[in-house]
Amino acid sequence: MPTITLNKKYLLELIGEKVSDKTLADRIPMLGTDLKEINEKEITVEVFPNRPDMLSEEGFARALSSFLGIDLGLPVYEVKRSGLICKVEKQLKHWPYVVTAIVKGLKFNDEKIKGIIQLQEKLAVTHLRNRKKGGIGIYPLDKLEFPITFTSGKLEDIKFRPLEMDKELNGREILEQHPTGKKYSHVLGFEKEYPYFIDNKKQIMSMPPIINSHLTGRIDENTKDVFVEATGTDLNVLQQAINIICAAFADIGGEIYSMEILYKERLVSPNLRLWKMSLDAEYANKLLGLKLGAKEIKKFLQQMGMDYENGEALIPRYRVDILHPIDLVEEVAIAHGYEHFVPEIPNVSTIGEESNEEVFFRKISDILVGLGFNEVKTYCLTNENNLNKKMNFNSKFIELENSLNADYSVLRSWIIPSLIEVLSRNKHNEYPQNVFDVGRVFLEDNKEETGVKEFTRLGLVLCNNEANFTSVKQVLDALMLNLGLLYEIKEDSHESFIKGRVGRISIKGKKIAYIGEIHPSVLKNYEIETPAAALELNLTELFELIK
Repeated sequence: MPTITLNKKYLLELIGEKVSDKTLADRIPMLGTDLKEINEKEITVEVFPNRPDMLSEEGFARALSSFLGIDLGLPVYEVKRSGLICKVEKQLKHWPYVVTAIVKGLKFNDEKIKGIIQLQEKLAVTHLRNRKKGGIGIYPLDKLEFPITFTSGKLEDIKFRPLEMDKELNGREILEQHPTGKKYSHVLGFEKEYPYFIDNKKQIMSMPPIINSHLTGRIDENTKDVFVEATGTDLNVLQQAINIICAAFADIGGEIYSMEILYKERLVSPNLRLWKMSLDAEYANKLLGLKLGAKEIKKFLQQMGMDYENGEALIPRYRVDILHPIDLVEEVAIAHGYEHFVPEIPNVSTIGEESNEEVFFRKISDILVGLGFNEVKTYCLTNENNLNKKMNFNSKFIELENSLNADYSVLRSWIIPSLIEVLSRNKHNEYPQNVFDVGRVFLEDNKEETGVKEFTRLGLVLCNNEANFTSVKQVLDALMLNLGLLYEIKEDSHESFIKGRVGRISIKGKKIAYIGEIHPSVLKNYEIETPAAALELNLTELFELIK
């Protein structure tokens, strides 16, 4: 969890009342944060990742003041129209989105600047997943000429003086030489093209998500008005981040102005209008074991910086943790006080136990370990190249809509490619290398609510100089003997296996496995020089057949 250091004096100024250290030490942990230390000057807290709105003095004070009953209710932020635009050109598939805002009338001092920088950095690490989902930039408005353009270009053509540098560098040089460039170069790698901002004076303002220009992207105590942008891969997450930033600016006296972002369709940003979610009092009372009326629920939600009217909670946009009515119930519980709940022994006694399916899967693993195999655990995410192309196969797969990494962009539809990948990374180790994995695969199924059906499968590969169809069939025989099962095997065809040395396995008439020798061209694709034979068995279907 992110740890932040809050200026105690400034925090109490924002709260608007003097609060004793004893009260702070008692109440802060009950708000859902972990208090590390309180001293004369600072308060150190650990904030849960689901509350990025509390990563600054402004946001923390906003939450704490309502929780303490000092300033109950819902803060409302007015967003005025600026009439300014941000044009979007040459969108990159790997970094396509941008949201922007303008905030005017700010009065910065050194402490406020440190707080905003801390918020910016902590948001990047937590909510934006260490900049993998996006980055945030803040610029003095008086250094820019509108309209702003968010576009892309070759690294060698993006030239500007980055923050804290005394010379101009191109994009590639920034990634190779600048400390921040080297730190975050992994986010987009050395893609041929990178995103950048440029203003109407043709000044390159920044190369997100890496770094701002020293000439246009540095705020100081003389800065009164700012331009704020967030760019990245997930539009919803970016909107949440800019809402949090704008709310913090408003809490120190800033006036928020929206901008028009010209995609194919017009987008107005930021959007700080309240949103609503239904919360049934009976539902909340059933879960909490209380008898709360609408007035009490309203009071408790106001303590948590929200409101409640006509069975609906009114929620500020920066509260990104509210996803379901159960989250509102949790807010009611926090405001009621966990210390006020009376422990009760339930009337129903239950005994937890491992599911029969998991017992069966573990038995399979134990048998294979006994046969001399090493168990590995591979990722459910892979890529089309490993799943199909390198396997000479053409299986259907489910592609992630917003993958953050091209190497992990699809859900695997079978396990053997993952095991071959493991072998390719361990060619430096001695042989034999006989490995297995009991893991999940994913197939399209319109009958499922999600359109995706999950199966647990066993994949195993023998990789040694003696590996062939006979040796892997001996493993299958031992496995079936231990399970007390009979099977049939018929010759089949599969592009990943050698023709004539691949079979389809059936149990009780159900086809549930492939077995065979891996084709030499597949091994060549993975630069493996040692023969390999493999088996893939659908354990979910096998369990249904024998239970």
